[in-house]
Amino acid sequence: MTARVSAFERPVTREATGGYAVTLRGIRKQFGSSVAVEELDLDVRPGEFLTLLGPSGCGKTTTLNMVAGFLTPDSGQILLDGQDVHQLPPDRRDTAMVFQQYALFPHLTVGRNVGYGLRMRKRPKAEIRERVAEALERVGLAGHEDRLPGQLSGGQQQRVALARAIVVQPKVLLFDEPLSNLDLKLREQLRLEIKHLQRELGTTSIFVTHDQTEALVMSDRIAVMRAGRIDQLDTPETIYREPANAFVAGFVGQSNLIPGVCTEAGAVSCTVRLPTSNVDVHARHSGTVAAGDAVRILLRPEALRLSGDSAANSITGKVVEVVNEGSIATVVVEITADIRLRVAVSDPAALSLPAPGHVITVSVPPGAARALPTGK
Repeated sequence: MTARVSAFERPVTREATGGYAVTLRGIRKQFGSSVAVEELDLDVRPGEFLTLLGPSGCGKTTTLNMVAGFLTPDSGQILLDGQDVHQLPPDRRDTAMVFQQYALFPHLTVGRNVGYGLRMRKRPKAEIRERVAEALERVGLAGHEDRLPGQLSGGQQQRVALARAIVVQPKVLLFDEPLSNLDLKLREQLRLEIKHLQRELGTTSIFVTHDQTEALVMSDRIAVMRAGRIDQLDTPETIYREPANAFVAGFVGQSNLIPGVCTEAGAVSCTVRLPTSNVDVHARHSGTVAAGDAVRILLRPEALRLSGDSAANSITGKVVEVVNEGSIATVVVEITADIRLRVAVSDPAALSLPAPGHVITVSVPPGAARALPTGK
């Protein structure tokens, strides 16, 4: 007997795409006098989980809604699998959206909510039953077909919304901050569940969030947006370790950004004079820093080390606060009246933490500092 292949396990194809599942070229959208998205270019690979990350008002949800067809760009081109979809309504774009507010029909059962898109596509009843049951099993809600949304928890309702999206087997899954209404523990759980399901299905996915942790945990690549443009597009590791500018460095992850002046610059590194006791710090840069430039030094708290003695590539200051959370502690060190440095201690139980008022030296290990041009 030939084994039945799940309807969800169709291969990801690249024909007629130029290598990309979603392509945006020169997309612009303006609301009145406010420009929401400005000349945005973006390519999303087949099967990729790409996150649009940024603060409120940066244009990420507007971009997602233009891909879905809920908004029409003022100019530019949107292609799905190489097809220009500018004239196509949302229901003909082969996309599915998972919304922040679930958007479930309260009077319909779970099964009928999940099968709604298939009924609109006039699929046979037997096929609808089979695909609904399979979708619910995949999101961990098998046997919940006859319940109403009001009888479910928030996490279960979000799983129903996810099942409703995947049951139509879209080429592109779109997520509009789907976890923002859930408590922390549930968000952490569903992050992994959504990512595992996306990998299993191999569906190209675009995820919108302002939560940096979600982006870092879930994404294959992240597009960090600001003022309607993409500041950096890369893997989570690269964006965290090698941010393109001070905005990305400050938005993604915990960071110390200290002003300084480059006194000597090489091809990949430079020496930066900090505004405290003529301290010099050696830092990496991206090739855009020259001697005499004002810069900001990025120091991730977890990369720094507490030490009792001054040493090369180190900064001395006074401890003003110690926050011990058990598994991790944060020591806040005042460098000047305007500059404070946060140092993360991963195993505070194994280290005698300094008390407030104590003068301490913070050492900067080789490669831990990154120099970023000021104002970019």
